[in-house]
Amino acid sequence: MTIDQVIEKASEYLGEEDIAFLRRAYEYAEKHHGGQYRKSGEPYILHPIQVAGIIVGLQLDPNTVAAAFLHDVVEDTDVTIEDITSEFNEEVAMLVDGVTKLKKFKYKSKEEQQAENHRKMLVAMAKDIRVILIKLADRLHNMRTLKFMPPAKQRVTSNETLEIFAPLAHRLGISAIKWELEDIALRYLDPQQYYRIVNLMKKKRAERESYLDEVIERINDQLKDMDVTCELSGRPKHIYSIYRKMVIQNKQFNEIYDLLAVRIIVKNIKDCYAVLGVIHTCWRPMPGRFKDYIAMPKANMYQSLHTTVVGPYGDPLEVQIRTDEMHRVAEFGVAAHWAYKEGKVVANQTNSFEDKLTWFRDVIESQVDTNDAQEFMESMKMDLFSDMVFVFTPKGDVVELPRGSVPLDFAYRIHSEIGNRCIGAKVNSKMVPLDHELKTGDIVEVMTSKHSYGPSQDWLKITQSSHAKNKIKQWFKKEKREENVQKGREMLEKEVRLLEFDPKEVLTAENIAEAASKFSFAGEEDMFAATGYGGISAKQIVNKLTEKARKKKDQEQEVQTLDDALSDMKSFTPKKKTNSGVRVKGVDNLLIRISRCCTPVPGDEIVGFITKGRGVSIHRADCPNIVSEDDSRFLDVEWEGAQQENKAYQVDIEITGFDRNGLLNEVLHTMTESRTSINAVTGRSDPKNKMATIHMSISIQNLAHLQKVVEKIKQLKDIYSVRRMMH
Repeated sequence: MTIDQVIEKASEYLGEEDIAFLRRAYEYAEKHHGGQYRKSGEPYILHPIQVAGIIVGLQLDPNTVAAAFLHDVVEDTDVTIEDITSEFNEEVAMLVDGVTKLKKFKYKSKEEQQAENHRKMLVAMAKDIRVILIKLADRLHNMRTLKFMPPAKQRVTSNETLEIFAPLAHRLGISAIKWELEDIALRYLDPQQYYRIVNLMKKKRAERESYLDEVIERINDQLKDMDVTCELSGRPKHIYSIYRKMVIQNKQFNEIYDLLAVRIIVKNIKDCYAVLGVIHTCWRPMPGRFKDYIAMPKANMYQSLHTTVVGPYGDPLEVQIRTDEMHRVAEFGVAAHWAYKEGKVVANQTNSFEDKLTWFRDVIESQVDTNDAQEFMESMKMDLFSDMVFVFTPKGDVVELPRGSVPLDFAYRIHSEIGNRCIGAKVNSKMVPLDHELKTGDIVEVMTSKHSYGPSQDWLKITQSSHAKNKIKQWFKKEKREENVQKGREMLEKEVRLLEFDPKEVLTAENIAEAASKFSFAGEEDMFAATGYGGISAKQIVNKLTEKARKKKDQEQEVQTLDDALSDMKSFTPKKKTNSGVRVKGVDNLLIRISRCCTPVPGDEIVGFITKGRGVSIHRADCPNIVSEDDSRFLDVEWEGAQQENKAYQVDIEITGFDRNGLLNEVLHTMTESRTSINAVTGRSDPKNKMATIHMSISIQNLAHLQKVVEKIKQLKDIYSVRRMMH
């Protein structure tokens, strides 16, 4: 999408003044991103244009579109939030700030930094949901261009997308973005299965389309006599949903029923039920497969009628029936409520919509006091992204809870005071224990007492939702401070002893002050109290308290080990010159061996690593087994050159492909043709997924030889991948 196409699409629902505002935002972004390029080699400004294009496709307001153009200027240029405020307005600045990553602080790990970035984004989202809409558009375009990133980065980004962004899109009802994120992520995480499903779908496409045409024609014939205007189509098939059913439910491709599905869009709710009657008259409905999401919408506002019938030729056929408005909400979720026309947000049940988002704000606000960002994200995944159950209050209101929830989770979701005073519960009019697992459709009644002593520590183990756990922790924090301070101090002392340190040496005023500051406590008592009521784990704090002592202890042990290793090497006198093909720069007569874990070959970047009693082991520079904090263990090494051309090096490779007759023979024939010696061959077959995996140990001369062999194998029919193995 070009800038002119974005502006043209925006002109369909925005006035001239708004269009001028968007052009100014684009020009500002273009000016400050000037000279910057993406990994693909394209000018960086193309990314903000595509993100803005996605936002315009959702018909969002001018401030959100402007923020989409500007979403990276603070992070990647010298522009500040104050500059955005003065140049545009506070609302645009707030949206840009919400999606800007934290860069000013130092973190122990990339995981911790990423968790902090996600926490910042989610807290900003609780204030204004448009923050996440911009972030989802940003992530969608990044996924579309992921092929330009290194393989390791592709996998990390795809995992993060499946864990956080796709579930968020689902919880906000934006299926148009959710499905695309999931399908692209799967392509990089499990390419073999992805392309296998694509091929299977292609083979069945003509048959499916013919079947659906017949079904649609029959439905149209039945609706002719009724005064119902409708639009019929086959429902799009999403690769990730098929993958989940094949992997999680252990199904074969031909056992997945909803490959055959029809979507019917009508004008009003009355017509939805009229069409449902026609469908059930034409074909017999399958028991237990009817769902009425119109009468009882999902928490993400999704509405539709779902039914599965025994269609022509006895095949199961899924039918979805909804109105135009329901279809828009199903595709764009919360974004459908920000439709911006004629200078204002369309008032389609805005108050009702805000009420529906209170569940999300409650979850976020209950987590704001959490000190550890990674703990915050785990809680979010538990409450927002896990499978859900839907239960009823005695008055018939629907309450959504994470799967596995108990009556206590229900009580705290209704109100924190009801949870604190809970003494028992009834499910479907029968008394149940507080750890009874709730199921969808249960009617839950909570019994309370003014004379209740409040929560017990066991409740933290029983409850499943982070919302309930945090309310319980808050109660202990407020009601039993002195007791918690004492308990927390004892827990820390016990944890220090487990690490074999003296509490008197570790729990000094200086160490305690540093730890309290690190975890953002006002003082040591607050830190002890938080440990006592479970607000933070004793292990987290003790790790900080013992940081210096552990480093000192490790250095002493490392020096001793290194001295022993160097001593062993100096005392070693080889009987003859080693024939490894590698030499240590500036040193002769050292014991050298090629590592078996990464099997380096001439042409690979290599490093020498001093090992105790075994001389210098040679590893590939990217080998994960050579991590060490002591740089003195590493030695500069190099391949000896032309005189080693006739030496053979062992390399292990893994070949995956479609499991068919003759595949192994073709691979072996290719090896023979390339004059490559085979030391060992093993293989396994996965009949369920029609996958074959072959492991080969081969002898090659150098990296160029290996690459030539790999390319020849990859040219064989039905080969999915060939990779070097690490042990």
